[in-house]
Amino acid sequence: MAASSNRNLAQVQRRVAELHHGTDPEQQLCFYDGWAPEYEQDVGVLEYQAPRLAAACLASAFQGPLEDALVLDVACGTGLVAQELQATGFHRFHGLDGSQEMLACAGKKGLYQELKRCLLGQEVLPAPEGCYDAVLIVGALSEGQVPISIVPELLRVTKPGGYLCLTTRDNQTNLRYKTELQQLMDELEQRGLWEKVVVQEVEKWERATSGQESTQGLDYISGVVYLYRKKRRSE
Repeated sequence: MAASSNRNLAQVQRRVAELHHGTDPEQQLCFYDGWAPEYEQDVGVLEYQAPRLAAACLASAFQGPLEDALVLDVACGTGLVAQELQATGFHRFHGLDGSQEMLACAGKKGLYQELKRCLLGQEVLPAPEGCYDAVLIVGALSEGQVPISIVPELLRVTKPGGYLCLTTRDNQTNLRYKTELQQLMDELEQRGLWEKVVVQEVEKWERATSGQESTQGLDYISGVVYLYRKKRRSE
């Protein structure tokens, strides 16, 4: 879990609300660049569970030696997902993010063998087809962030038989995005491109960022971890 912050919950909620109100990609990148130094402290205040849950989900299902697997961390931010993955036994990481300052923070952890800047959803992922044993995108698949059009790209760079782990929020303001994401994932499964391994619904995903997003009077929003396996051509 990230370190505690000197900022209180209300301050963090206001900052996150700024992110979700913005739609211009350049403004979002500026926002993340400015957020990078305090990002981990702020998500600690929010009790953000996604990196730990995604890492545990992938590790529990992965077939083969974890230490040999090459993992792509998409929207890697400051490297929280790689930290959690390393704790489960993974050791080889490449990271992508649109924010240069987030990448700089991730680089200081010394966990990634390669870090690249990529405007997610706007550019082709800088990797050849079938390169990675596992691909994760944690926290970025939501309204106003990375578009669902990135999902086929995630699938493209995953090895046949490899795993893809995706997360999204289940709060009211993200329901349309989640529905469209689910439709796309179902379509890819119907086409025989991947198969569902795990769907983990989590009630206390993170602290709600506004009163409107509290569910049933609680202070938390829910979320989902999806794990898929890319089909081999012979399957």
